[in-house]
Formats: sequence, C-alpha cells, structure tokens
Amino acid sequence: MVAPQGLGYLGQALSAAEQYAAVYGAALRPGTDRVICSPGHYVVAAYAAAAETGLIDEALLASYGQDGSSLAAIGTEHSPVPDYTCGSLGQGLSAAAGFALADRLRGRPGGRTFAFLSDGELQEGQVWEAAMFAGHYRLGRLTVLLDANNSQVDGPVDGITTIEPVAAKWQAFGWDTAELDGHDAAGIAAALAAAAAATRPAVLICRTSTRHGLDCLPPDADGHFIKLPPGLADAAVAELTARLDRHAR
Repeated sequence: MVAPQGLGYLGQALSAAEQYAAVYGAALRPGTDRVICSPGHYVVAAYAAAAETGLIDEALLASYGQDGSSLAAIGTEHSPVPDYTCGSLGQGLSAAAGFALADRLRGRPGGRTFAFLSDGELQEGQVWEAAMFAGHYRLGRLTVLLDANNSQVDGPVDGITTIEPVAAKWQAFGWDTAELDGHDAAGIAAALAAAAAATRPAVLICRTSTRHGLDCLPPDADGHFIKLPPGLADAAVAELTARLDRHAR
C-alpha cells in the first residue's frame, strides 16, 4: 500500500502489525465486537488485517491513499474497517469508553471493545479523563492496545514529554495492565484472551519499534513518515518474501 505512494505511514504499520494481527486474527468477532483506531494514520495496519481476514476485498488495497478511495491514508469517519477512527489524536479512548458503556446499558454484555492507541497520545489530557471514566465504571469489556514505539512526529516520545512509568499510571486509574513484546503476536493473543475475563478495563502495553521486520531500511529512516523509493520498496518486498518462504518451510 505504501510503496506506490513512495512515502507514508509504514513505520506505524511495522510497529503495530502484530497487534492488529492478534485482534483481527484471534479475538475480534465482527458484528459483535468493536474496534477503535485512535491514531488515524495507523489505519493502514487495519486495512491489511481486514484484507487478510476477509473483511474487505484484498484488491481494494491497491486504491490506498488515492483520490476518491475509501481507504484514506489517514483514517476518517468513512473508513470501512474500524468502527471509529480518529484524525485528531487523543480522542479514541473516549469513543471506546462510550461504546463499552453503551453496550452495557443496552444489555449487550458479551461485546468487547478494542481500542488501538499510540504512546504519543498519552500526552493528551483527554486520554486520562477517559481512562478515569472507564476505571470508575469498571468497563471490563474494554481493552486498549497501546503501541509504545517511542515515536511521534516531533521525535522520540521520551524527548518530548516524559510519560513513564506508563503501567503505573494506568494502574492508578483502575486498569489491569500487562507489558508485552509488541512483536509477539501469540503473546498478544494470549493477553487478549486473559483480558476477556477481566472485571476492570485492561491495557496491553506493547513495546515496539517502527523498524521491526525490515532490516533493509536505512539507519536514518524517519519512523513517523518513511520514504520508500522504488529500489527500497523492491528490497523490502524481497526481504519479506524470503522471510515468508522460510516460515512456510
């Protein structure tokens, strides 16, 4: 999807791919559960996961980022995959808490809400208001997957505003917490299964890298918005194809 554009939000897809794979491949029940993509530029990972699981036609991926396409490069209210996608950062958890509480009030206790957040969003006060709200109402059907890749548009997150200790902050707001290798899809799937039995909201703090899975990326590749000229795109496809072939054997 990113290669035809020559640049784009590849780093976010690399850091969050396993999280989306675990939700869409092992936990999500379409029509019953809800998915919220708070950082709209991460939606490229949602499109890929949806195509892999048959929720959208894989051929549609070729239109990603094109004028008039439903697959916008930054997700909007018209994006076909998540139930709610935010353009402005920091708003997704509020929507997720609203969905989770609405399901309880409507007598839909079995539905789960999965909210994808980025660590840079934790600098937004609205995130913590929503976290306090969800903790107060003990929204146990709400699970946050926090992509802790230490990357945002202005540079490393820890160089902009200190957000650590992340787990302790969520615990103080009444959440169950787990710190995970964010590139271990099986480990994330297991944590999602454990969170399904929680009586409080749960956050999976997924430690990740915007370079994971592509050794061919140059050392100065900007994790927020990666340039992908044809030569580098070809090298990336070759590297990924070789890795898939090894796994297939």
